[in-house]
Amino acid sequence: MLPQAGTHQHDEAQYTDSMAVPLFVVTPARLALEPLVAQVEITGRLDGEGCGAVCTFIGVVRRSHAGRTVRYLEYEAHATLAVRTFERIAHEAVERWPQATLAIHHRVGRLAVGETSVLVAAAAAHRDEAFRVCRYGIERVKQIAPVWKREVCEDGAHWIEGPVADPANDDLRRQALVRACA
Repeated sequence: MLPQAGTHQHDEAQYTDSMAVPLFVVTPARLALEPLVAQVEITGRLDGEGCGAVCTFIGVVRRSHAGRTVRYLEYEAHATLAVRTFERIAHEAVERWPQATLAIHHRVGRLAVGETSVLVAAAAAHRDEAFRVCRYGIERVKQIAPVWKREVCEDGAHWIEGPVADPANDDLRRQALVRACA
């Protein structure tokens, strides 16, 4: 199922206050899984066989990376372009899995160890398809979404290489598909 129009940036008060949760969000607010899962399930019920499975991925700030102790992360994004990219990823997923629903929420700003940075939720008629769509979604986010991460560690800060790929690059899209279907 093709997703509803995306929402660009939400502040903390707006993020979970509305009845319908947008499928695509970039926000400084803490991310909430339950409202997103409920919205994906509702949207997934509207097509074909309906929703038989919802699969989620939660990206969490870990305390170490490459042997360094992480104090916190700072995420930056081009919010409007990121939402468009999330929509593009969902359209790609629907090309492969026509009755699936995909949602992506990404947080920006300073995040402490243990906080959620990204949520991906996928609904489909069957669990295998839901797992594949969810995995495809996060793989493509890492490849092409204009979201950048700065790690602040005990011994200094540095930017983690972010997406440098052309969203239309078919080789990268196939790589994400292979990972999702492994």
